[in-house]
Amino acid sequence: MRAAAAATAKSSARIDQKIEIRADGTNMAVAVEGSIDMPGGKGRLTVNLSSQGSGKTVSLDEVFTGGTVYFRMPGEKNGDTSWRSLPRDKAESHYLLRSPVNDPEHVLRQVERMNGVSKVGEESVNGAPAVHYRGKLDHETLTLRMAGDRRAKFTELREKVGRDLPVVADVWIGRDGRIVRTRLDCPMGTAGVTATMNLTDLGKPVETPTVPEDAAAIPPNAVGGPLTG
Repeated sequence: MRAAAAATAKSSARIDQKIEIRADGTNMAVAVEGSIDMPGGKGRLTVNLSSQGSGKTVSLDEVFTGGTVYFRMPGEKNGDTSWRSLPRDKAESHYLLRSPVNDPEHVLRQVERMNGVSKVGEESVNGAPAVHYRGKLDHETLTLRMAGDRRAKFTELREKVGRDLPVVADVWIGRDGRIVRTRLDCPMGTAGVTATMNLTDLGKPVETPTVPEDAAAIPPNAVGGPLTG
């Protein structure tokens, strides 16, 4: 698993991720799409958040380049559609099974630390053969790069239930040894989160995006909300 995660992190990929959030009878979905060259630190992602029954979608544009992540809400209600920026390696996550600024490489770091891994079998993913593995994420991996206040919240919950939260990790590895799909699932009664990420076009060139001009640099602890992870 470590070898597959490392090989994938050295590649580029087309990302198609869906995070399904269930809480208090309200279902929300976050869709992350785009392409990224992970070792080159360049790419572009589009994030869309929708709530069941609302018929409304809010969006976020993200540009990765030169170790910096630029982001903006093109449909911001108050009219502020300007770009912001922060260092990619300083961003934090704020929600369960979310990546800092939706960085797909974060998911690879988590699955390479899976424990209790077993082989499920051989399956077809994106029209090609792949081997399916299943394991679990421990508390430290679940809260990797999570903002301090959020980590404290989940640590308190863990202590209350007396064990790690039940996070099951599924990974599909293609014939070339790279990851083609991940699925992280944390069911908690009527609530829970499931995050599924497909990786396609592995190794194909990714166009260097144009760096947004006049982007205001902001501290990582000023970034939050369901769109940025």
